[in-house]
Amino acid sequence: MLPRRAALTLVAGAAATGLARPAAAQGDLQRAARPEDVGLARDRLARIPAWLQAEVEANRIPGAVVAIGRGSRLAMLEAVGFRDRDAKAPMQRDSLFQIASMTKPVTSLAAMMLVEEGRLMLWHPVSRYIPEFKETKVGTERAPLEREPTVLDLLRHTSGLTYGALPVPGGAGVHPVQEAYGTAKVNDLGQTGAEFAANIARQPLMAQPGTLWEYSHSTDVLGRVVEVASGQPLDAFFQERILGPLGMADTAFWVPPEKAARLAAAQVDPVTNRRQAMLPVTDRPKWFWGGQGLVSTAGDYVRLCQMFLNGGRLGEAQLVSRRTVALMASDHQPPGVQFGPGLLRLFGGLAPAPVTGYGFGLGFAVRTLEGRSPVPGNVGDYFWAGAFGTYFWIDPKEELYAVLMLQGPSDRVQYRYAMRQLVYGALS
Repeated sequence: MLPRRAALTLVAGAAATGLARPAAAQGDLQRAARPEDVGLARDRLARIPAWLQAEVEANRIPGAVVAIGRGSRLAMLEAVGFRDRDAKAPMQRDSLFQIASMTKPVTSLAAMMLVEEGRLMLWHPVSRYIPEFKETKVGTERAPLEREPTVLDLLRHTSGLTYGALPVPGGAGVHPVQEAYGTAKVNDLGQTGAEFAANIARQPLMAQPGTLWEYSHSTDVLGRVVEVASGQPLDAFFQERILGPLGMADTAFWVPPEKAARLAAAQVDPVTNRRQAMLPVTDRPKWFWGGQGLVSTAGDYVRLCQMFLNGGRLGEAQLVSRRTVALMASDHQPPGVQFGPGLLRLFGGLAPAPVTGYGFGLGFAVRTLEGRSPVPGNVGDYFWAGAFGTYFWIDPKEELYAVLMLQGPSDRVQYRYAMRQLVYGALS
């Protein structure tokens, strides 16, 4: 086990890695002089950028940035391929990526900060913060609720909410509740967060709260709960309470003009012959989606990972207590919970279900068994990913985290598998 170092200074030349930050954010991340200093084999670690470069040359991805840390030191931060293949613009270590659902852990963290302050309670019904949920019904038959969805249900995706029709290969068609979402334009970007929450509360739930794990708009609703409980817009809360204290200077819900040239672009996918549709991120949105929407860099996201690995602290900034981090990284799926038929098609061997050895905590999937999953890891590791190709995981037992930033592949699950294999294969 590596010794834990909670306060280390940035090494000389950190600006070249994209990790230099204002003085208040320093004292927390150090670049390892050699991979061997943190228990990683240099030659095996080199397989990772080589593999990504091969994927670029095979035209399967435009490019990527990968970051790996152990203990309190960064072992790798490498850029490969193109930020924009069409423009032949090279990928840079500070390239900006739409991280999609990797926004969810940030929103979940925001909620847990409010829980620690007594301004939010996990067992409270959602209707305490969004009154429209008091009248929500279940199914197209509009059955009454057996109990109201709670804040805990939002965090663990057991609220009964769903997404609209997800583009899952081989999917089993569109559920009637998803059709209702489409008719009601639940995803309309022209809404405010308050309008979205009221709109989705008028639609039926897919199942009774607590009975079904369904990947859903739950975290988007949670984002609105954070706004109500804190009295701040979600972007302002993030900046003041999370992004600013952690020194995540390039992470936001939109990209200002002076940074727009750093945005990574998806390419035409060779499998689907289409380009991944991305969100518009160069203008300030009306609705700050708690479940997606952030733009970030690998260098920024490792700061979030390091904070979680440190038990809620990064340098002088303590966002939550170590016991809150432990609670978030514990399996919260209720006994007997059911799963939709598209689960394995969407998440593969990293699906948060007993069949893969994973459960779900308060914002991310949590490993519960050594076996069953097709990829290496340890009981207690936790992760999440984004629909546009981004992925991260944190392994407390190995004091390890890894972040993969890429944009737009249709077969994104295979990159999550390969990253796991290659990173654990580099442990010495």
